[in-house]
Amino acid sequence: MALYDYSRAMKAGRKQYQASLGRGEHPYLPVLDDILSYTNIVSEVNLGLVDIPLDRIVGTKTRGRTSAFASNFMPLLAEKTEFGAKWAALYDHQMEEGIHDPIVAFEFMNKYYVQEGNKRVSVLKYVNAFSVPGIVTRLIPKRSDEKENKLYYEFLDFYQVSFNSDVWFSQEGSYQQLLEVMGKKPEEVWSDDDRSYFKAVYDRFSKVFAERGGHAIGLTCSDAFLMYAQIFGYEEIKERTEGQIQKDLTSIWNELELKGQGGKVALMEQPEEVPQPSKGLRSWLLPAGTESERLKIAFIYEKTPETSSWTYGHELGRLYLEQAFEGEVQTTFVSEADNDALVANAIEMSIAAGCQVIFTTTPRMVQASVKAAVQHPKVKILNCNVNTSYSSVRTYYGRMYEAKFLMGAIAAAMCRTDELGYIADYPIYGSLANVNAFAIGARMINPNVQIHLKWKSIRDRNALEELQADGITYISADDMITPKSLSREFGLFCKGADGALTTLATPIWHWGKFYERIIRLIRQGGWGSLDMKGREAVNYWWGMSADVIDVICSQNLPTGTNRLITFLKNSIRAGSFQPFDCDVYAQDGKLRCGGQVKLTPKEIVTMDWLADSIIGSVPELEELTEEGQDLVRLQGIKLEENTEAEAEKQ
Repeated sequence: MALYDYSRAMKAGRKQYQASLGRGEHPYLPVLDDILSYTNIVSEVNLGLVDIPLDRIVGTKTRGRTSAFASNFMPLLAEKTEFGAKWAALYDHQMEEGIHDPIVAFEFMNKYYVQEGNKRVSVLKYVNAFSVPGIVTRLIPKRSDEKENKLYYEFLDFYQVSFNSDVWFSQEGSYQQLLEVMGKKPEEVWSDDDRSYFKAVYDRFSKVFAERGGHAIGLTCSDAFLMYAQIFGYEEIKERTEGQIQKDLTSIWNELELKGQGGKVALMEQPEEVPQPSKGLRSWLLPAGTESERLKIAFIYEKTPETSSWTYGHELGRLYLEQAFEGEVQTTFVSEADNDALVANAIEMSIAAGCQVIFTTTPRMVQASVKAAVQHPKVKILNCNVNTSYSSVRTYYGRMYEAKFLMGAIAAAMCRTDELGYIADYPIYGSLANVNAFAIGARMINPNVQIHLKWKSIRDRNALEELQADGITYISADDMITPKSLSREFGLFCKGADGALTTLATPIWHWGKFYERIIRLIRQGGWGSLDMKGREAVNYWWGMSADVIDVICSQNLPTGTNRLITFLKNSIRAGSFQPFDCDVYAQDGKLRCGGQVKLTPKEIVTMDWLADSIIGSVPELEELTEEGQDLVRLQGIKLEENTEAEAEKQ
């Protein structure tokens, strides 16, 4: 029997050997000594006895037996050899008693290379074992800017508190995200219970993920586990059985596939045109009868309309929606859902009340929204967010940079100096596009103007007071009023030294029209035309052309300025003018757009640079308020990364 299994293992090895040759790859096991010949090792650490995940064992320490194995650790030598006989004997031992003798291995970059015990590893890989005990020496390379090196040093920090070697991510920052979802601080050392609970659930997940064919979707098991924990919550999954994990994975498989493909986001820049149904069909789609026939819609707010200008805007949108579909829809809202548990409870209550469409109105609600969406696939859940890659929920946001461009032009036209102020809220996706567009609009009117950038979300700072202390009187601030506050310091205003305030213009998020278009799309049968689950996430990213973004100008503007802004606004609406279709240099002196180089929608959304006319920078995470830190962790811009397209421009 053992020789039969050796023959099967050998066939698998030879198949892998031929496949490697066909791809032009090295057909044998990689040799650590060869790798170290061009690597600077700064430290060796004896880890002692370690439970080594078999999928992390990739090669041998020396060249001794490397040609006896294919690159998948399956044997290549014939059955009637001493090697084959020893392998078969080890197989019998594994079947009868199990292999418990530790191997000797070296760990380098969280991959393991065997010095003693290659055949033991081969047998265990053949029988799909999960791990093997080993005496391990860790080899630590010198720090560098390479992604793999950075990931490895993040792993080392994680290992220092967890003593776990199983977890390996493909994206920077993932170890920190895992600790956050577990409720752990970065420096908090895990208890024995922490380690045993984590290993148990991670092992169960790994087994189910492998059986499902997870390694074929482009994610490491750890990448998939992190997403699983983020959606369902770590405390909930700790006790999950393999059967329950299997069901969970089935429900989120589209999300994992999307993540494995790079998290593509389809930015829908224009509302879809859905053919109007005939009168008879329309009466069926849009019933005006009993309350039970109405489309029920819920809105989930993080704060209250009285205390938050953002929530107030969405509440106005909800009220507009009721008027637009009078007698045809029934809306409700839940406010003060300011953590995942409250958001999840609000969504479940809304679904229990019969709501078929749910709008969650801040990016911080996205995880709870996804969890509810995979558990209730017939309910349409939309999250107010941009550049977030989930296919179970759709997201929506506005091209506010179009309005900010006009605000910059107005500010420069009215100001008698070369200094303007801009107060931004959070350094998240879209925020730098807004401030850069403001700067572009201002420079179009006054080539010498400078924009002083301040951040409202910096802890223990007052952005408005700082600008006024610098003598800056023309300032762009919050987009909308807060009902409970009597302050008129919103939109674009001029505030003189005497405290007198003149409002010049304000940008408008017309959420009511946003919601009207989305509900009309749903009720007229257009929702299913964008079913891209597992392939792309859908983000409704509409602007002035869809009439969901606008600028309201004050009567204080001169006639000429008003005419110019009206002309620019109409040009943007018609698509004949785009704010970023011009030469723009960043603070580092590099040309970021202009000439033949045009920014794509994704490049605008993920913009991670500031124009050279801006005085200021993006704050560090620790400078922000707690709310700001939460948002930045979720969808903060990544300043250290250059996209391939940006690299070509340089």
